[in-house]
Amino acid sequence: MRPSARIPGILAGLVLATGGIVFAAPAATAATAAAPTSVQDCEKYIAQHSSKKGTAGIGQACYEGSIGNQTSCAASLTAVGISANVASGACRAAH
Repeated sequence: MRPSARIPGILAGLVLATGGIVFAAPAATAATAAAPTSVQDCEKYIAQHSSKKGTAGIGQACYEGSIGNQTSCAASLTAVGISANVASGACRAAH
């Protein structure tokens, strides 16, 4: 490839890459904004179905569920004394 033809090719690649980043950025912002609500939904579910009050362990477990780590969410909730059924439901509410 001649150097004169290579430069426009490189510039076109940079334009396409930059456009992809700009296009994907709003979707990432929307996902981040949705996470706190889902954590709150998880905590509300636990408050409605269990006698345990909110602790740091519950908040962290709900966060794990909100990012899609359902196994860790349920295991963490059962470790702080939440029943397996309530933990499963809360993790589903978080996601």
